Amino acid sequence: MNQFMERAVQLAIANVQEGGQPFGAVLVKDDQIIAEGVNELHIVHDISGHAELLAIRRAQQQLQTSDLSGFTMYASGEPCAMCLSAMYFANIKDIFYGESVEQATKVGLDKSKFIYNELKKDRDERTVSIKQMPLENEQQSPMQLWGNK
Repeated sequence: MNQFMERAVQLAIANVQEGGQPFGAVLVKDDQIIAEGVNELHIVHDISGHAELLAIRRAQQQLQTSDLSGFTMYASGEPCAMCLSAMYFANIKDIFYGESVEQATKVGLDKSKFIYNELKKDRDERTVSIKQMPLENEQQSPMQLWGNK
């Protein structure tokens, strides 16, 4: 096993032993670990406290950048849709994971598979209701303001 994946798995195992979920992540650049994370949902009661997101936040804060091009993510489990989206936004192009969403589902961690399936559906077929409320005029448009900069 690759040393960085081994570290992600060690983090995940330690997290389970401390009452957390089996997820650890290691963010690497130039063969150096830049940041790590474990799911901290059981500690901070923050649904976004996933291992990969915490590693990304820590690296971005440390390096004072949002662009993590050239970084590689090693995760003990296949990233959920939220974490994968964050990696897209951060420009992380190389992602390795140990155990799949299907393996997570078999042990009762089925939210990721459910969400991946939901995202395949049209908006009006999803479990969560999501509807646009168009803004009344361009003076209210944050996007227009951004586009005019």
